[in-house]
Amino acid sequence: MEDLATDGDRIIVDIEGQEVAVFRIKDEFHALPNFCPHQAAPLCEGELTGRMVVGDDGWEWEYVQEDEIITCPWHGWKFDVTKGTNIKDQTIAVPHYDVEVKGDNVYVIR
Repeated sequence: MEDLATDGDRIIVDIEGQEVAVFRIKDEFHALPNFCPHQAAPLCEGELTGRMVVGDDGWEWEYVQEDEIITCPWHGWKFDVTKGTNIKDQTIAVPHYDVEVKGDNVYVIR
């Protein structure tokens, strides 16, 4: 649990032969496979950032998702860590696994 002490932390673990990343985002835990559907890149080793959009005034930029977007390190595909969906095409997604915390243990439910 100490590896996931603060927001934005992540660990990549092997679960029965599949690499899965667990992220701490806004004090919640999310898990995704470490696999990009584009060309099988190690998705969860990419940069964790936010997503900016133009504000209501049409001029200023604002974050709508902070530290929730993982960017594939090979070709830049971006996925929402909290859902597993691609931010540009909702029909493209990676599995999003439930996570349970019991005491100091973190469990990925697949």
